[in-house]
Amino acid sequence: MKSPYVVPLAIVLGGIIVATALYVAIPKRPVPDVGSPTLVRGIDSTDHILGNPAAKIVIVEYSDFDCQYCKTFNETMHQIIANEGAKGDVAWVFRHFPLLEIHPNALSHARASECIAQVADNDTFWKFETALFANQPVDPANYGTLAKAVGVTGDDFATCYANAAGPSSMVEARILKDRQNALDIGAKGTPYSLLLAAGKSPVVLNGAYPYEAVKKLIDEALAN
Repeated sequence: MKSPYVVPLAIVLGGIIVATALYVAIPKRPVPDVGSPTLVRGIDSTDHILGNPAAKIVIVEYSDFDCQYCKTFNETMHQIIANEGAKGDVAWVFRHFPLLEIHPNALSHARASECIAQVADNDTFWKFETALFANQPVDPANYGTLAKAVGVTGDDFATCYANAAGPSSMVEARILKDRQNALDIGAKGTPYSLLLAAGKSPVVLNGAYPYEAVKKLIDEALAN
C-alpha cells in the first residue's frame, strides 16, 4: 500500500521546486562587483544616446534585438527617459550584444539598425530600434518596410545593408566592438546594463529590471 504521506509530500516538494525556480528567475538587487564593470568603454560620439548627453546618470545597456527580456526592458527604459529623464538628469546608451549562439538573426538586426543610423540620424535609429522590438521576431526581409515606417526611403539603406557584413565592414566592426566590451565586462546574457554616475562605481543591472526598480536606483544615485 502507498503511504498516506506520499501525495502531500509530493505537493510540498513541487511547491519548493516552483518557488526556487521563481526566485532564480526574479532579478536580484544589483551589486557593483559582478564581473568587471569598470571595463565599460567610455561614452563617445559614436554611441546611440537617448536623453541629455551630459546627464548626471547614464544607463549603458547591452542588448539583443531578438531577446524577449530585452523587449520588456526596452519598454521600461523608454518610460524611464520619458519620466526620470525629463529634467535632463538621466540618459540611456544603447549598445549591441547580439547573442549569436542562440539568435541567428541578432547580428543582422544590429547591422540594419546601424545602417539606419548611418543613412539617417540618431533619432531615426531610436525609432527603428523601437520598431524592431515592437515587431519581434522580425524577418530580415521586412527591414525595408520598417525603414520606410521610420521615414527612411530611397536606396541608401539597402546599399548600406548589402555591404554591412564581413570583416571589412565598418558597420559590423562597430557592432562586434560593443559585443566584445560586454564580454570583457562579464556579461553572460541580455539585457545587461550599467548605471553610471560620476565619482561612483558602476552599478550592474543584470536582467530585465522593472520600472520601479530602475527608478529606485536612479533616485538613490541622484540623492547621493
